[in-house]
Amino acid sequence: MGVGGKFWDLLKPYARHEGPDYLREKRVAVDLSYWIVQHETAIKATHVRKPHLRLTFFRTINLFSKFGALPVFVVDGTPSPLKSRARIARFFRFSGVDVSGLLVAEGVSSERNKTFLKCVQECVELLELFGMPVLKANGEAEALCAQLNAEGHVDACITADSDAFLFGAKCVIKCVKPNTKEPFECYHISDVEDCLDLKRKHLIAISLLVGNDHDLNGVQGIGLEKALRFVRSFSEDEILNQLHEIANGNSPSLQIVSKVVDEIMLCPVESPAMSKTSHCSLCGHPGSKRAHFKSSCEYCGTSTSQGCTRKGEGFKCNCSSCNKGRKEKEQQKHENWHAKVCNKISAEPNFPNDDIIQMYLCNKHGNFTAGDGLCLSWRCPDIDILVDFMDFHQHWEPSYVRQRMLPMLSTIYLREIAAKPEKSMLYGQYVFDSIQRVKIRYGHQSYVIRWRKMTSTAGSIILTNSAEESDKPQEEIVEIDEFNDHLDEDTAPQIHIDDGCCFLLTDENMELIHGAFPEEVERFLHEKELKASKRRKGSGFKNEGSDEKSESPKSKRVQLKLTEFYQSAKVAAIHTKQGDLANNSENQEDGPSKEKKKVSGSNLPKSVRRRLLFM
Repeated sequence: MGVGGKFWDLLKPYARHEGPDYLREKRVAVDLSYWIVQHETAIKATHVRKPHLRLTFFRTINLFSKFGALPVFVVDGTPSPLKSRARIARFFRFSGVDVSGLLVAEGVSSERNKTFLKCVQECVELLELFGMPVLKANGEAEALCAQLNAEGHVDACITADSDAFLFGAKCVIKCVKPNTKEPFECYHISDVEDCLDLKRKHLIAISLLVGNDHDLNGVQGIGLEKALRFVRSFSEDEILNQLHEIANGNSPSLQIVSKVVDEIMLCPVESPAMSKTSHCSLCGHPGSKRAHFKSSCEYCGTSTSQGCTRKGEGFKCNCSSCNKGRKEKEQQKHENWHAKVCNKISAEPNFPNDDIIQMYLCNKHGNFTAGDGLCLSWRCPDIDILVDFMDFHQHWEPSYVRQRMLPMLSTIYLREIAAKPEKSMLYGQYVFDSIQRVKIRYGHQSYVIRWRKMTSTAGSIILTNSAEESDKPQEEIVEIDEFNDHLDEDTAPQIHIDDGCCFLLTDENMELIHGAFPEEVERFLHEKELKASKRRKGSGFKNEGSDEKSESPKSKRVQLKLTEFYQSAKVAAIHTKQGDLANNSENQEDGPSKEKKKVSGSNLPKSVRRRLLFM
């Protein structure tokens, strides 16, 4: 949830939609609870076994291999008493139970339910087998994600909790849609500051007014728009102090409003409304109607004999007195609105909650300090144990698990080859063979790499297509735009057998291939250019031959008529009918045959030609 009052809708216009290479070679903190909670949607969509493990399995592979990111997973720690109270209140609120008197004892925290904790533990075991770093927060996972982002340990956070900005996050990725051209929906705190003029403490003040994960109610009668307008009237340095002052009834703005009201009530003669100059009821300008009958005023600009013009509907005088009066009314209206908001804040008990403010401003949400130099490392997956783990929990075949892990293993292999070229084989079985073609998927280009299997390990990988399918000719550039299932399961690598050899086809990032095998990339591009030039030459010869055949001697000397240049089907049909008539006339013995032979198609009447056309 995060900040209440549909806070994400406020930030929606300032979202950036980034491409698939946005997180490549970047570190990103992932709120693991956010992924696990989403398994409920997967259960409704497809009935699968332990969807939280399946979702974590495929999303981790996609995030690491497809998008090239270096994920750091963060799990929740012990929730604070405030969060526990809010969680219980939310549960009973949905149940229709009154929670006004609900209290949680000091120092006692209510843990999540055992089912959720079991899901978290299983996902942590899976991620550790993948070799991914997993950190545990002292409290909220999004708080530690924001701290890692603020201190520069990671470049972005993946979470749906909007209060990550309140904890100090700089870039939050709210949504990841892998099957689109722009899969990342990103929000930057710099855009929020520039477009909405809101700093971090402003956001904290808004969360206190409209409600958050630790206080669901906020201030009664104050929504997001009213809170946004209120906090903008103060600077970042004074907004939180002003909330304390207003809650104690010591707001300077409240005293100013009461002083203005007292002046109006006690001294009505000297009030701005009574000191306004008189205006003509006919034209609406300063002066009396009697004087304007005799001669027009300077504002109307008419002749003296015509007098002033009658004012139109919705007329507003722009004299200095009226402008001053309008400004004073607007000021008074704003101050009255400000006073009402202050009254609502002062009427709220225990507002603002200092514990919530200190929690948002705290920068110690993990079991490390900035001086320790947090070391984040990514290890190679423990494949054998991981296969047994997925076989036990998901009942997956070992060959299926190894097959789905190949994109991650190939990404690790290519990175190691670029750094240390002495490594020879992928997964100890495959060597680089060639670059097959360029593949375009959702507007993103990648190389289709062909790996040759050197060992004969039986049953290590499931064959996805037969040898007959591999014999089909393949184009150099292939575009694919298909949609995967709701669990983000990506397409498996293709395997085929050619002349007794087993080959593996995987989609790899172009930069990784260029860094690992630069000579092969140059060779592929050179061959591609040669094929393109031969294709251009062949098409040029065909065009020249067709031009020579279509060119007539008449067109070289004389410009053709429009009807001759664009010959229609009707003209061809007419000539055909005319030829038939000529042949029939030759076979006829009776009648004036000689005259019929001399008749040409151009001399036929229009009615005859029409009948011939539609016979």
